[in-house]
Amino acid sequence: MWRNYLTTGARALLKNRTYAAITVFGLALGLAAAMLILLYVRDQLSYDRAVPGGNDVYQLQETFVALRNGKDATQQSTPYVTGPAMVKDFPQVVAAAYMQNTSMIALERGQPLRTEVSLVGPAYFKVFPQRFIHGDAATALRDANSLVVGAKRAVTLFGTTDAVGRTLTMLKRDQQISYRVTAVVADPPRNSHNQASMFALFTADRLSPGEDTNWGWTNGYNYVRLRPGTDVAPINAQMQAWADRNAPKETVDGKLVRQAENAKFRLVALPDIHLSGACCGPSGSGMSWTTITTFSILAVLILFMACVNFTNLATARASQRAREVALRKVLGASRRQLVAQFLVESLIVATMATLVGLGLVELGLPWLRQFLDASIPLHYLGADGILLPAIGLTLLVGLVGGLYPAFYLTRFQPAQVLKANRSAADTPGSGRLRNALVVCQFAISIGLIAATAIVFAQMRHTLSADPGFRREGIIQIANMTRAQVTPSIAALEQEIGRVKGVEEVALTSIAMNTPMRSSTSLVQAGRPADDIGVYRVGYGFFETMGMHLLAGRTLSQTRALDDATMIDDPEASQKLFERGMNIVVTASALTKLGVATPAAAIGKTVGLGINGFNDISQPATIVGVVADPRFRGVREPLDATAFYHTDANLSFLTVRFADPDPAAVMARIGAAWKRVVSNVPFEAQFADDAAAELYRADQALGTMFAGFALLAVLIGCLGLFGLAAFTAERRTKEIGIRKVLGARTRDIVRLLVWQFSKPVLVANIIAWPLAWWAMRAWLNGFDDRIALTPLPFLLAGLLALVIAIVTVAGHATRVARAKPITALRYE
Repeated sequence: MWRNYLTTGARALLKNRTYAAITVFGLALGLAAAMLILLYVRDQLSYDRAVPGGNDVYQLQETFVALRNGKDATQQSTPYVTGPAMVKDFPQVVAAAYMQNTSMIALERGQPLRTEVSLVGPAYFKVFPQRFIHGDAATALRDANSLVVGAKRAVTLFGTTDAVGRTLTMLKRDQQISYRVTAVVADPPRNSHNQASMFALFTADRLSPGEDTNWGWTNGYNYVRLRPGTDVAPINAQMQAWADRNAPKETVDGKLVRQAENAKFRLVALPDIHLSGACCGPSGSGMSWTTITTFSILAVLILFMACVNFTNLATARASQRAREVALRKVLGASRRQLVAQFLVESLIVATMATLVGLGLVELGLPWLRQFLDASIPLHYLGADGILLPAIGLTLLVGLVGGLYPAFYLTRFQPAQVLKANRSAADTPGSGRLRNALVVCQFAISIGLIAATAIVFAQMRHTLSADPGFRREGIIQIANMTRAQVTPSIAALEQEIGRVKGVEEVALTSIAMNTPMRSSTSLVQAGRPADDIGVYRVGYGFFETMGMHLLAGRTLSQTRALDDATMIDDPEASQKLFERGMNIVVTASALTKLGVATPAAAIGKTVGLGINGFNDISQPATIVGVVADPRFRGVREPLDATAFYHTDANLSFLTVRFADPDPAAVMARIGAAWKRVVSNVPFEAQFADDAAAELYRADQALGTMFAGFALLAVLIGCLGLFGLAAFTAERRTKEIGIRKVLGARTRDIVRLLVWQFSKPVLVANIIAWPLAWWAMRAWLNGFDDRIALTPLPFLLAGLLALVIAIVTVAGHATRVARAKPITALRYE
C-alpha cells in the first residue's frame, strides 16, 4: 500500500513539473533560511553553557540608573571592593575572583609585542575551573611572577604547549619583569564571553590609592561561585540594601553623598552574561535578547511564508484532481486511503525541499560565518546536530501542508463530480482560505520591506551623521601612557609633526571608539548636583580634531588658567583649588548648566569633582562651548562633557594629515615612532576605520536582516507565481467565453490583476501599523535616529503591489491572448 502511495505521489509530481519545482524550491529556500538563522541563534544561546559547574558562577554587574538623558546604562565591570564585600556578607558565596585586563609588552626575541594579560585574584581558578594541560590549579598562581598561558598563546610564544618553566620578559610601567610559566591551560571555547588566555596574579600595587575601598571606581570584573542549588533571586533582592550599607559616604561641597549613589548591582548567571545587554565585557560587549528575539521571529515568518506557499499550491493543485478523487472513490478507495495519499505526497515534497534546503545551508553557512565574523558550527549528529530537528521540521511542514487537501478536498461527492463531468472542483471555503493566506503572506512581505528600508536608512544615517568633528584625515595613536613612552612624548610630537603630510598633532585621553569613560560630579549654585563626563586634552586638541566651536574659545597655552596640570600633584592641588581653572564644555552640557544658548554658558563657574583637595569640588570657569562630539556609537546618548588641559595621563596622540595616500602617511608616522620609541610597538588607526569598526556589528546584523527579509519576499513571489499560473489555467474556458462575448485582452488582464491586487491592498492595512510599532521600538534603541515617516510604508505597499502585478500579468497576458477556440473546443 505504501509503495502505491509513493508511486502515485511521484507520478503526480512528475506530471506537474512546474508546480513541483516551484513548491520544492520555495519551500527549500524557506527551510534553508530558517535553519541558517536558527543556527546563528542557537550559537548565541550556547555561550558559557559548557563551563563545569557554570550554573553556580555569577558575574556582578552594575547599572547606572537614569545617569544620562534619563536612560539606564548597565556594564559588566564593577568596583574591586564589591567582591570582598560579597564574600563577607553573603554566606552563599563560596569563592570570589576579581579580574582586570591589562595590556603589556612582551619582548619576544628582543622585539616588542603587545599582549593582553588578565590579572586575576588567587581564587580565580576555583570560580572558573580550567582544564590544565600542564601544571595544576593549586600552584598555578603561587606568586606575582607566575604566568598561566593558553595553549595557542604558548605555541605562539614558545613553539610548544610544554612551556612550564619557560620565562617571558614583559615591560610593566618602567620596569622589565620576568614572568615564569607555571601552567598551560586549554583555550576557552569560542562561545565564551571571556576569551582570556594569559593570566597573572592580581596584586595590590595595581590599585590606585583608595581604589580598594572606593565604590565608584570600576576597572575590572567580579565573579562569584555560589553554593550548588542556591537561588540567586533572594540575593539580588538584597543588593540595594547591601550597597547602601557598605558603600561609604563622602563629602562633596559640604554634603554627604554615598559612593555609587545612582548604581544598582545584580548577579547575572554565567550562561546569561553574553545576552545580558551589558556593555564593556572582558572580550567586548555581547549580544542582546532583543536581537536574538528579532531574528527568531524572522525565521518563523520566513518558514511561515514558505508553508503558506506550500499550502496554497497544494490546495490549488488538489482541487484540480476532483475527477481523480471521484474515480478512486467509485473504485472503492476509502477516505482514509485518500487522506494518506495526500499526506504522503505532501511529505515527499517536504522531504525533497529539506534535502535541497540542507544543500543550500551548506553553501550559505560559510558566507554567513565570514560575514558575521562568527564561527557557527554545523553538525548533523550529536547533541547539537541538526539532522533530527530537520527530520522533525520535515514531518511538521509536510503534515501542515497536506492537512487541508487531505481532510477537506477528499469530501468531493463522486456523483456530483462525474455527473457534471468536472475535472476540477473547490471545496466550499478553500478559495477564502487561499485569499486569507495570500493576505497574510503579503502583510509579512510589506512589513519586511518597510523594515528593511528603515534599517538601511538608519545604517546610512549612522555612517553619514555629523560626528561633531572632522573625522576624515585623523590618525589616532595609542600607548601614549606607557612608562616607556612618556619620557619621549615631546620628542614624538616633534618627530611626527615633521612627517610629510602631517598638519597638526595633539594629545588626548579620549578618541574615536575607545573604551575610556570618565565622569565626575557637577556642582553649581542653585541647582541640584549632577554628573558630567570629564576628559583631559592637550593643547591644540580641538583644532586637530576639527571640532565645531559654538561660543567662546578653546584652551590655549598662552593662558595660565587654561593649564590644570597641577591637579596631578597632591601638594599643588590646593593651589589649583584656590586659583581655579578653565574648561571647555559640549553643547549637551547646556541643559545641565541651566542655560539656553552656548553664549550664555561662557564665564559660568561650576564645581567639578576632580580635585582631591579636602573633598571640595574644583572651581572651573567655562571659556568655550563646542558641538557634541560622538566618539561612541549612535545607540549611546551623547555625554555632557567638560574638557580640561593637563600634560599627564593622555592616552592617545591624534594626528591631522592631508595626503592623497593615507597608507603612506601611516607608514611614515610608524617609522618616526620607531626612531624615537623602539621598545614599544606602533599601534595606530584611522579614525574612519575606528568608526567603521564601531558600527560593523550593527551593519552586519542589519544587512543580514535585510538579506533574509528579501529572501522572504522572493519566497512570496514564487508562491504567487505558482498560484497565478493555476488560477489562469483553471479559468481558461471562462476567459475563452469572455473573449467570444467581446472582451479585449487588456480587459481580461485587468480582471485577473485586480483579483490578485485586492489581497495586497488588504495586506497593507494589516502590515503598516504592525511594522510601524516594531520599527519605532527598534529605532528607540538609538540615541541619534532617523524620523519615522509614512514614506517607507507607502513605498513598501507600492512595491508589493508592483510585484503582484508583474508576477500575475505574464500569466494573464498569455492566457488572454490565446484563441477562444483552443479553450472551448474540448466541449
